[in-house]
Amino acid sequence: MEDDFAQWYTDVVKQAELVDYGTVRGTMIIKPYGFAIWENIRDELDKKFKETGHSNVYFPLFIPENMLQKEKDHIEGFAPEVAWVTHGGEEELAERICVRPTSEVLFGEYYSKNIHSYRDLPKLYNQWSNVVRWEKTTRPFLRSLEFLWQEGHTAHATREDAEAETNRMLEIYADVCENYLAVPVLRGKKTESEKFAGANYTLTIESLMHDGKALQSGTSHYFGTGFAEAFDILFLDENGEQKPVHQTSWGMSTRIMGALIMVHGDNRGLVIPPRIAPTQAMIVPVAQHKEGVLDKAYDLRDRLQNLVRIDIDGSDKKPGWKFNEYEMKGIPVRIEMGPKDIENEQVVLVRRDTGDKEFVPLGELEERLPALLQEVQQNLYKQAQNHLEETTTTAVDMGEIKSALDESPGFIKAMWCGDADCEEKIKEETSATSRCIPFEQEKVADSCVCCGREATEMVYWARAY
Repeated sequence: MEDDFAQWYTDVVKQAELVDYGTVRGTMIIKPYGFAIWENIRDELDKKFKETGHSNVYFPLFIPENMLQKEKDHIEGFAPEVAWVTHGGEEELAERICVRPTSEVLFGEYYSKNIHSYRDLPKLYNQWSNVVRWEKTTRPFLRSLEFLWQEGHTAHATREDAEAETNRMLEIYADVCENYLAVPVLRGKKTESEKFAGANYTLTIESLMHDGKALQSGTSHYFGTGFAEAFDILFLDENGEQKPVHQTSWGMSTRIMGALIMVHGDNRGLVIPPRIAPTQAMIVPVAQHKEGVLDKAYDLRDRLQNLVRIDIDGSDKKPGWKFNEYEMKGIPVRIEMGPKDIENEQVVLVRRDTGDKEFVPLGELEERLPALLQEVQQNLYKQAQNHLEETTTTAVDMGEIKSALDESPGFIKAMWCGDADCEEKIKEETSATSRCIPFEQEKVADSCVCCGREATEMVYWARAY
């Protein structure tokens, strides 16, 4: 990974059996192990959405062109990536149909017909779906023509309620990233140039990959009344006055799988945090041809399977092959059990994150194994947090930005005057983009890193995926 990070990434997603390439350029087949990890992420998010009062729905894959044109900024932002259906069978369609890049306009049309009174609000909807964006450059999970995600779309009576929702959903994303995926994130607001097309503003969580590049890991948007005015989403308030609703939208996609791989992975392959791992512990019998070894290993699995997500490899492959296989797949803990271990009434626990081994008496496993998984989870977060902090630097001029990107790639804290021309100049000269205006501001200088004029906002910059 130190020599060719891009090739390392491709090798890992293939050899760990996360994905295979689809027949159409830029598409991917998510294999069972990769989908199992995504399911665990999805299930945690879904639980949190439902705990906060959201209902799941499903909207169509196809959007008529005339509907997409209703919100000008929105369609302009997505135009280069839209896939169009022009024929149905042999017949040319009278109107082109867009293959869903996102569903704001579909929800807008629906809400215009189903929201009439303040009693209908708030509408708290989420859908789990696929979307299509015709990307020029693709890479599994990070950028593909089709990907899986959830997209929340909510409607509220007041700006205050909508903005509270926007903040609340961003914090749910941050919670899942930090406490389940063990990925530390920066919370903040996107600049005007980087916000979602059609939004008043966009909030984001940004994570840092092992190679020092940033990844936008989840976004939450406040739309104001823009879509409501375009789609006539009006309601009668308690005083009988007709008003437009305030809307939000928020999403997290299979792109987060890329973060999981690139934050924790190493030269032996994947490293999966226990809280999100499909298999938290894998039993590998040693000298399993000897009498009683396999039976004892299966007994151990049955004993522990209600405590942790555990499996056993009873195949006739050699133990060394199995060790490498489960290291590649990032299984958090390996349990080795051979004739001598059975004789001594113990097992060997091997951590994937550090490679450390420990001998644990069989009678203490119920207590030790969950505790060890928690230690692995905490250590992965600590390692990622340390990396983020160690590679975050401060710059006061363009020369320092360039030096930082060359010498220690990561996040760069620098002041900005708020001028989009300065933001564009930084991008052109360094390939770094503004990642977010953090909620927790610092004053690292008095003047803009680009033009030298007075600056009041500190921005995180980085090269990014």
